[in-house]
Parts: sequence; structure tokens; C-alpha cells
Amino acid sequence: MLQIPHIPVMLHEVKTVFESVKEGYLIDCTLGYGGHTHALLSQNSSLCAIGCDRDEEAAEFSKKRLEEFGNRVTIEHKNFSGIISKYEHFPVRGILADIGVSSLQLDTDNRGFGFDSSKLDMRMDRTQNLSAYEVVNRYPKNELERILRDYGELREYKKIAKLICDAREKSPVKDAKTLADLVGRRGHFNGRSVSPATLVFQAVRIEVNKELEELEKLLKNIKESKIDECIVCIISFHSLEDRIVKQTFKSWAKSCICPPSALRCECGNNHALGRIITKKAVEPASLEIKANPRSRSSKLRAFYIKRGTSEE
Repeated sequence: MLQIPHIPVMLHEVKTVFESVKEGYLIDCTLGYGGHTHALLSQNSSLCAIGCDRDEEAAEFSKKRLEEFGNRVTIEHKNFSGIISKYEHFPVRGILADIGVSSLQLDTDNRGFGFDSSKLDMRMDRTQNLSAYEVVNRYPKNELERILRDYGELREYKKIAKLICDAREKSPVKDAKTLADLVGRRGHFNGRSVSPATLVFQAVRIEVNKELEELEKLLKNIKESKIDECIVCIISFHSLEDRIVKQTFKSWAKSCICPPSALRCECGNNHALGRIITKKAVEPASLEIKANPRSRSSKLRAFYIKRGTSEE
């Protein structure tokens, strides 16, 4: 029997969002270890799933975990931003993306995601060249400042970038443990107990995996696809991702796209991609946070694509 290495976040909420989907295909853009997809296929025997993950280890694990569903499951090892165009002609009724790092990635030493890892890697796709080691040891100081400011939202980004640059001049920062100790494992940010190391690791990981670009590409590809009558559900884990999803869904729901200065509508007032399902972000229940503390920062937003409609 397979040992499941990851607890899927907000599983009950995800099942509820897709409860109305009775047939067709679900695209799980971040298949991971198959938790969400397994639950959704079990919930609906008429549903088929297309799973995608750029982590080859996760994709291989899920092939075994989901083999009980036979030809109802197709699994791809690739970036999730490119999966939509390949399957847009299928009757896709659900799209799910859980934009987070899995527990196995965080806890496996050689993946280099955790503070105490003996590696400095952080690649979700280990076939790519850029890793956290290159970012930390070879990026110019101004580029380090950029990612720490934009992706880590660190107020003291210049100070921390200088700290890293000064340290690597003496000796390369070879592992995650050294980086975490260097920038500090304790501290507060915006009134919360978030250490500088947490935000530095977040910034470096986003840069390594181009996470925000991938999310924006995914949303753009969904909008430009032929997919219709489909629920899109995105789970994010920090404000940068959630902001992108929130603003995108808001723009998708707009029927009139005339500039504010227009005296009357001239665009046809028929540009809505559908309607927002979640008026505000859904957060995990307190019991889930207690059972799985890593779920505490997650936010879920959902949108129903029905082209040519407007949000009432």
C-alpha cells in the first residue's frame, strides 16, 4: 500500500466547489501526489482527469496512486501553464491549481526547500538548469534586491542582499541551512511571526520556478482557450499569488470594458467570461489548520466560465 506523503489542502472545500460537475474532464494543473484528484474521481464516477506536474517524482507517484481509475486518468510531466492549450478541445468542466510546495518537497533533504536542508536547490522541475544555488551565489546584488523586494516583500531587502553578497565573497552559500542561519530564522513581518528566512526562501523559490509568471500564463491561456461551462479553482499560499487570482477573476467578470471616461457603453457589454463563485477568498477551517499547520496561509478562489455572460 502506498504511503501518502502529502496532505491536500482544503480538500472538503475543493470537493464542494466541484460538486456540481457531473461529467467531462477535470484538469488538475498541479497534480502533486494526487490527493485532490483522487477525492474528486471518487466523488464522481463519470469524471475523467488530466493531471499535470513538473515534479517528475510527484507525477510518477500519482500514476501509481491513481491507477485504480484506469483510463479515466491521464498524467503529464510538464509546466502547468502549457497544459490548457493541449486539452482545450476536450469537454473540460473543471480546472484546479494548488499553487504551493508539497510537504514531501519541503521535508525531503535533497530538494533544498526546507531551512535545514543540506542542499540549496528548490527546483520543482529538476531537469531545469536554474536552481537556488545559482540565484543566491551568482545573481548580481541588484537582482537579489529585486527578488527580495518583489517576491519576498521584505522591507530590509537591501540589507539582506548585502548580507548574502558579503557572505558569498568569503565562501559560497552551499546549503539551505547556511542561508537560513545567515538571514535569520526569527523575526516578525507585518505584525506576524514570519522570519526573514521564510520570506527569503519564498522569494528565491518564486524566482527559481518562475511561479508568478507560470500562474499568469495559466490564467491567460484559460481566458484565450475555447473552454466553456467550466469551474476554475485556484489555491494560493501568499499574497502575491492571491492578488493575481483576485484581480484576474474580477477582470474576467466584467461585461463592459469601456474606459471610465466613456459617457456610454460602446464595447457591446458582452465581454464577461463568466461569474465569480467565491465573493471573497475561502480560508481553511480551524480544525484543518490544527491538523495541518502548513495549510494556514492558503486561500481558495473559484470562478465559473460561461462566456458572454455578466456577473450579477
